[in-house]
Amino acid sequence: KLIIEIYIKTVKPVGSKSLVKKMKCSSATIRNDMAYLESLEYLEKTHTSSGRVPSEKGYKYYVDFLMKPKELTGDDVLKLQTILNNKELVVSDAILKCMEIVSEITNYTSVVLGKDSSNHLLKQVSIIPIDDNKVVAVVVTNTGHVENKQTLVPSNISVNEIVKSCEIINKNLIGTKLSEISAKLEYEVKPIIATKIRQYEEVMNFFQEAFNDFTVKQSDIFFSGKTNILKQPEYNEPDKIKGIISKLENVDLVKRIETDQEGINIYIGEENKFDDNVTVVKTSYKINDEEGTMAIIGPKRMEYDKVVMLLNYIKNYLERDKE
Repeated sequence: KLIIEIYIKTVKPVGSKSLVKKMKCSSATIRNDMAYLESLEYLEKTHTSSGRVPSEKGYKYYVDFLMKPKELTGDDVLKLQTILNNKELVVSDAILKCMEIVSEITNYTSVVLGKDSSNHLLKQVSIIPIDDNKVVAVVVTNTGHVENKQTLVPSNISVNEIVKSCEIINKNLIGTKLSEISAKLEYEVKPIIATKIRQYEEVMNFFQEAFNDFTVKQSDIFFSGKTNILKQPEYNEPDKIKGIISKLENVDLVKRIETDQEGINIYIGEENKFDDNVTVVKTSYKINDEEGTMAIIGPKRMEYDKVVMLLNYIKNYLERDKE
């Protein structure tokens, strides 16, 4: 336990001399104990030092049997509670802001994977005119998720025609899955709009493009502190930096982090299926209609006790609020 905690803080191989005072026993005794732990594959030797570093097996043993949750500081609690007590924030936004704070506190990378929004239902479409050729299109789903996009109106149609078409869309498409909107626009709404508006083809193209922007996003993947992982000493070589950046940009790989398991789950090295040199700590959430995964990506030399406590605090607070 002591070896792992020292290594997490110093990032230097741990030798017997650094343990003598804390363990209150001879250097020879500590060397023998470290050699025994190495024979059990809980510790590893490095090429550059006589000291030892924890192995993946050692970290797993620490997490499963030795680690105790770390108390959050009053400042950390205050930062999170300010977000969690803000009733104006929908759940998804509160989670994103909390994970931004976790990323700042730990200096690790956080990621939130929401369930694919294509299964969300359309609640309302609004068109807000800004001037004669510019509007803001607002889409609201049944989960309370809001997306907006400022866009130019083609010169051969008027803003009034866009607003009028929006009313028709609301009458016919509210309650429709986002993934089904494109087809319904074409086969159900377009014939209606064609009887009301002369330039109906251009109007329909406008709305098809607007909805396409909302539904074809690279699922709901949100990072905070994406470059934090690069600040870790483990990533001090160009090849390692390129490798982890490439993986963070790979949507299919990041989606592997998604989980339905409820507890706080820790995946060290090879077992995380994302990158052999990192740890992924993750948990699922399901609050009303919002569900997804909260995760922290950091070095195997992670402050596990702190990360687990932070995720637990957010998860428990949100689920308590739900009740």
